[in-house]
Amino acid sequence: MTADASAPLRADARRNRDQIIAAARAIFAEHGPEIAMEEIARTAGVGVGTLYRRFPDRDSLIRAVAVDSFQRVLDGAKAAAREEPTAWQALLRLIYQSDELQLSVQLAMQSRPALATLKQDPVVLALRDDLLAEVDRMVRGAQKEGNLRRDVGTGDVVHLLSLRLRTPQARTPEVARMAADRSIAIMIDGLQAKPGTPLPWRPLAAEDLAH
Repeated sequence: MTADASAPLRADARRNRDQIIAAARAIFAEHGPEIAMEEIARTAGVGVGTLYRRFPDRDSLIRAVAVDSFQRVLDGAKAAAREEPTAWQALLRLIYQSDELQLSVQLAMQSRPALATLKQDPVVLALRDDLLAEVDRMVRGAQKEGNLRRDVGTGDVVHLLSLRLRTPQARTPEVARMAADRSIAIMIDGLQAKPGTPLPWRPLAAEDLAH
């Protein structure tokens, strides 16, 4: 019988769980989700038995890493909305801090089983919907302020973010950072409210995005 994932954990159990998720995040990002579970346990500094008590299979670990990533981004979005003076500045802060989502995007792109796991998990889907709601509030607020062009929708902003997170491999980490910063700057320039090229079709809404 496995432990109930929803039950409160003792301090040592919580620490082990956090270490396993942190190790899995790093390893998945570098090697993909098919890496041996024993390697994840070794990197986390826990025994294989401890890993399997918390995560009985690979899907449950992938799910936990995705939930952790989405929760970090959602918490960051709420903090930005609370702390920034305008919705536009909150949106910019979210865009610059969106790298937390990159791992979830990589998992879905690199592994069909991982994609199936993430698309079916109710917790992941609930966090995704909560994040979309936060982005939608930022988009609408920034448009009311006159800072964000009115012919884009929340779906457009999310789609741009997802494209940025799917950046190709760069020759060096420095080039990767340069490419990320430049793509963000270009994206922001295109989103700002100012005379520009009219966009075809209609604005994409959050509801247009597939689960």
